[in-house]
Amino acid sequence: MSIKRALVSVSDKAGVVDFCRELSQLGVEIISTGGTKNLLAEAGVPVIGISDVTGFPEILDGRVKTLHPAVHSGLLAVRDSAEHQQQMKDLELGYIDLVVVNLYPFQETISKPDVAYEDAIENIDIGGPTMLRSAAKNHAFVSVVVDSSDYAKVLEEVRAEGDTTLDTRKRLAAKVFRHTAAYDALISDYLCEVLGDPLPERYTVTYEKIQDLRYGENPHQAAAFYRKPMAPAGTLTTAEQLHGKELSYNNINDANAALQIVKEFTEPAVVAVKHMNPCGVGVGETIAEAYNKAYNADPTSIFGGIVAANRTIDAATAQPLSEIFLEIVLAPDFTPEALEILTKKKNIRLLKMGELTSSEERTAQHVVTTIEGGMVVQESDVHSITTDDLKVVTDRSPSGEELKQLLFGWKVVKHVKSNAIVLAADDMTVGVGAGQMNRVGAAKIAIEQAGDKANGAILASDAFFPMGDTVELAAKAGIKAIIQPGGSIKDEESIKMANEYGIAMVFTGVRHFKH
Repeated sequence: MSIKRALVSVSDKAGVVDFCRELSQLGVEIISTGGTKNLLAEAGVPVIGISDVTGFPEILDGRVKTLHPAVHSGLLAVRDSAEHQQQMKDLELGYIDLVVVNLYPFQETISKPDVAYEDAIENIDIGGPTMLRSAAKNHAFVSVVVDSSDYAKVLEEVRAEGDTTLDTRKRLAAKVFRHTAAYDALISDYLCEVLGDPLPERYTVTYEKIQDLRYGENPHQAAAFYRKPMAPAGTLTTAEQLHGKELSYNNINDANAALQIVKEFTEPAVVAVKHMNPCGVGVGETIAEAYNKAYNADPTSIFGGIVAANRTIDAATAQPLSEIFLEIVLAPDFTPEALEILTKKKNIRLLKMGELTSSEERTAQHVVTTIEGGMVVQESDVHSITTDDLKVVTDRSPSGEELKQLLFGWKVVKHVKSNAIVLAADDMTVGVGAGQMNRVGAAKIAIEQAGDKANGAILASDAFFPMGDTVELAAKAGIKAIIQPGGSIKDEESIKMANEYGIAMVFTGVRHFKH
């Protein structure tokens, strides 16, 4: 066996001229279509038009050109079948030994702002995937290239043996089916979005690998980092790493948790995260002031943590950041002076995020969680509230300052693992109780962490109080106002307890469980 004829038709023309020129010099006949044919001809590469092979013109604005028996018989014929050989001979059809195809730029088309539906549909490739699938199915005899990064490998083997090895053909074929599956998944996702059908009867997703990771949560677990096509800016998948070693699996999850919290705020804010829970959150007039509050919220837990900011890190912020061990600092940008300070620390990772989209501007995305044998899908929790959404249920209404702190605490508790309690005062968290099996247990942890700072603070709860014990515990710690969803059959017990202690309590009507 040897490669004698190649069919080349590519949208991404990077490297194709040099590739085909060398194939031609190796005695391979090149068949091509449309713009690819014109490009090769202009470059002086001998090329045969597809119509010369099919005996049929390209028609319907190029929609039909390779969908022809002269093409697909040449791709699908089983070369060691006497019957297939005889049919090919009787019909005077030629074999095609190599297919080089990449597809219409559907993703690039739908990425354009306000793309017309008709333009998107017109950029759905039909002939390309069909040729790829035919060649990949018949990879026992046919080589198929969908990725220009494979040109060098193919040329190397053709130079040496006149053909690719079976192992290479298998690998190329597997890549084709991944590619066409991803292409179809993207089209399906686009049409579901257009039709307003986000959770169809078959849920298809596709991601592209960014990098292999050293390991997962633990050293014995394999892991990799993937990006969704058209991932929005201001996410970890589009971040630029300015300094430090590669991110780990745990780094990525913790950094994403910090990023989601800091996006809740429009004012300068800093979030410190450990094990996907915030250990300190602060807002201020400047990003340095916000960091100082986040640090002082829990100076112990921030050590070895992740810090996220929603403003450019300046020298005034970088200096205290450099004084403790941190895994990652992520921010929209870093000033040159801040970089000079922080890059002196060898192991710290610095991530430039670009402009961040605040919670009020974000739309819900799908959150996919795998389970053994399947997965569950939900919308991300981008719900936000204002003072107009709050229902005062106690005799005493919260003061203006208390309202401010209640809304601050509500933004944070939304991102704490359930059962969750957050205490806040002076635009910073002072106590966080996360992931407890009962709500009063979470409150005890938050109050113990806050110590004297609990006196005069507010309390935010991600879900309703099943009974009045949490309110009583809060009152004895000096907490002055509470925000919670409400909706318990024992709401009246909690309200009565709050009134007894002069606590102002508001209901949001919205729960924020986070598992």
